[in-house]
Amino acid sequence: MSEATKSALSSVSWTELSIAEQAARVSRGELSAVELCRHYLTRIERLDVALRSFLHVDAEGALAQAAAVDAARAAGEALGPLAGVPLSLKDNLCTRGLATSCASRILEGYIPPYDAHVVERLREAGAVILGKSNLDEFAMGSSTENSAFGASKNPWDPKRVPGGSSGGSAAATAARLAAASLGSDTGGSVRQPAAYCGVTAIKPSYGRVSRYGLVAFASSLDQVGPIARDVADAATLLGVIAGHDRRDATSVEREVPDYAAECGRDPKGLRVGVVREAIEGCEASVRAAIETAMEALSGLGCELVEVELPNASHSIAAYYIIAPAEASSNLARFDGMRYGLRVAADDLAATYRKTRSQGFGAEVRRRIMLGTYALSAGYFDAYYLKAQRVRTRIRQDFDAAFERCDLLLTPTAPTVAFESGAHADPLSMYKQDIFTLPASLAGVAALSMPCGLGEAGLPVGLQLSAPAFEEAPMIRMAHALERQLGVLPLTPPGYGGEA
Repeated sequence: MSEATKSALSSVSWTELSIAEQAARVSRGELSAVELCRHYLTRIERLDVALRSFLHVDAEGALAQAAAVDAARAAGEALGPLAGVPLSLKDNLCTRGLATSCASRILEGYIPPYDAHVVERLREAGAVILGKSNLDEFAMGSSTENSAFGASKNPWDPKRVPGGSSGGSAAATAARLAAASLGSDTGGSVRQPAAYCGVTAIKPSYGRVSRYGLVAFASSLDQVGPIARDVADAATLLGVIAGHDRRDATSVEREVPDYAAECGRDPKGLRVGVVREAIEGCEASVRAAIETAMEALSGLGCELVEVELPNASHSIAAYYIIAPAEASSNLARFDGMRYGLRVAADDLAATYRKTRSQGFGAEVRRRIMLGTYALSAGYFDAYYLKAQRVRTRIRQDFDAAFERCDLLLTPTAPTVAFESGAHADPLSMYKQDIFTLPASLAGVAALSMPCGLGEAGLPVGLQLSAPAFEEAPMIRMAHALERQLGVLPLTPPGYGGEA
């Protein structure tokens, strides 16, 4: 890099550039992918000791990927839309040659022989994979406190959780240890941690993004989604990973819009359905931030209409029957026979029992038992079948609401990030997902974005939901709103990115 170019860049921190701008500068030769990668690796080494947002950092592999990008540019080859952009991946996404543990002892040391579909897409786009981020074990949790390898911390306040289950991905993105991240969302697992950490996340419509290579928790709910500093970055990432994949039977063969192009378009005329009951159920500082955002929407020329989701109050009960039931089936494959932890015993049954009891943490064991019970003879109709009927009612509620509006608005979470250990009771923890679960059960698209600061100066998340496969207007609205509010990008104190 020339001295003139270095001087031109000196006033701008590399970590404050959008991912599109990072890729553009790498493609133009104004910024070396290797230099950019080293900068993020240095930040991880210096700052992640306290946050523990990463489980595995692949410095050697990341630098090799970055060097390949620089070599391709030097050879005059066309580079992808994420050329040289350093990303982190939630550690339940399979990565060829790089450990994938799902933050569980039962998969400790497991190295997949293939990449998840979304990882293939990222590599094709030129992204650099820095490593794998922390999560609640097998994505079961709302705080990342259930990781077998230690909890992640919230960069806004280390005494507080970053949310879950994609807490490591959200914390790494907020602290500028990665330009952006991928997580997975089953009942709110990209949206809730994004809200707690002051970043943006998108849960795509079910079927929009392939689940191939995502270690399954609840197959009818799981979706891979981006976590980024702002809406434009999240839209760019979603555009890269979305699309049909024949290896996933639930992947929908449908045209993918240009999500990034939605950023900057006028949202005037969009009807926003306000779920008043949800707003009134929040702590005061969250409610105040949401109401300020609603005023901003009116200023953008949007029509606010009040709508109801009558069965949303049953979402926790329905989700915590359906998801554990699917988990009990999906996690049956982890038995110590083929890969991962094996605790030998005198016979096969004892080997299964010891391996699973020692390999799985308390929350995973709890959900497996809940799910197995709900599916057992004599209880299937009373619990699982009834929960599925409630799920249908919730989906019908969304359909009825979307007849009156284009998007739905609720808080993402009822509070700002809570302190570690504050919800030791499982039911108390489950209630933190009260606003994210309905969209998951309905299979619609949803987005969480910061809308200001609440109690103790911590971020507040606003959630927008859209009909299935209508992510485009949702992104258009969110981008306009963040500009109207003027709150982004939020940077936790002490994590500003020096060049």
